[in-house]
Amino acid sequence: MRLLIWHVDSFKSIITQKGRSGLVEDPGDKETSVGEALIVFTAAEKQDEADPAATAHKAADLLAAHAKNVKCRTIVIHPFAHLFADLGSPEQAVAIMDTATELLAAQGFEAIRTPFGWFNKLEINAKGHPLSRVAKRI
Repeated sequence: MRLLIWHVDSFKSIITQKGRSGLVEDPGDKETSVGEALIVFTAAEKQDEADPAATAHKAADLLAAHAKNVKCRTIVIHPFAHLFADLGSPEQAVAIMDTATELLAAQGFEAIRTPFGWFNKLEINAKGHPLSRVAKRI
C-alpha cells in the first residue's frame, strides 16, 4: 500500500464523473469538505492482497501516529490510484480503506473515506511545515 499524506488547512473533493474502475461506489454526497485534516491519498497494491487486514492495521497505526505528531484529529482517506502501477483489486482496496477508516474512528479520530471509482475536482490548502507532505509505503 502506498500513502501520500498531506496536512492541510482545508480540503474539498467534488465528484465530477465515473472513473475507469469496474467498481464504482454510490457517492452519497458528491462533495467532501473538511477544515484542518490529514488527507491520505491511498493506493492498494497486489502485495496487500496477501493479508489485507494486516495492511489496514499497519496503515491505521501509521496514520494515527502521524496525526498525533502533527496534532490533527481529522483523517480523510481518499482513493488515489493514478501514480501507482502495481494496483490491487478494487474490492481489496475498498476493504483495506474501510477497515483502516474504522480502526481510526475507534481510536477517536474523525475518520472519513471518500467514494471509490470517481474522478474528482480537488481543492487543497496545504500547510507548509516539514511533516506536511509525507510519502509512505506499507
